Amino acid sequence: LAFSTISQLSYIILGASLLAPSAMIGGIIHITNHAFAKITLFFCAGSIYISAHKTEISQLNGIGKRMPWTMAAFAIATLSMIGVPPVSGFITKWYLIIGSLERHSIAVFIVLLASSFLNAAYFIPILYRAFFNDENSEFVDQNPEINDPHDIKENPFLVIPLTFTALVSIILGIYPDFIVRIAKMVL
Repeated sequence: LAFSTISQLSYIILGASLLAPSAMIGGIIHITNHAFAKITLFFCAGSIYISAHKTEISQLNGIGKRMPWTMAAFAIATLSMIGVPPVSGFITKWYLIIGSLERHSIAVFIVLLASSFLNAAYFIPILYRAFFNDENSEFVDQNPEINDPHDIKENPFLVIPLTFTALVSIILGIYPDFIVRIAKMVL
């Protein structure tokens, strides 16, 4: 998760460096959009660690069945990182793409599309593993504190904040006017 922040923060720099109004708006609103999406992903990682004692992606087989709220929030944040509507990350990518076209920069346009595909390439397999793979039988052996994968329960005190931040990502994607107005005031 931390490594993906590097590419995400480059959107902010890209928005400023294009010197196109739309791109600058995209860069500014990405600060907020990235904050909510990334904190959701980190909250999900923490929830998985606390509830299931899992630290590796390879251990996430079937966890979506045991932790549906956590993994649904993870899915929402993933869609935002990729830039899929109706989540807030789409608004960022939209403004950056418009800005790249305003500057007639096809190279930046292609880089933005490629970065979305790369985000999908490293996030979608996690979702697939969590929702569509069977649970690891070796998980019990690796985690003696959990006798049975069915013992995994979501902690509501962890689910509430990650659900809230995921919902904010959706709300900012459906109703971006507020954050776009703020970005325009900054310009």
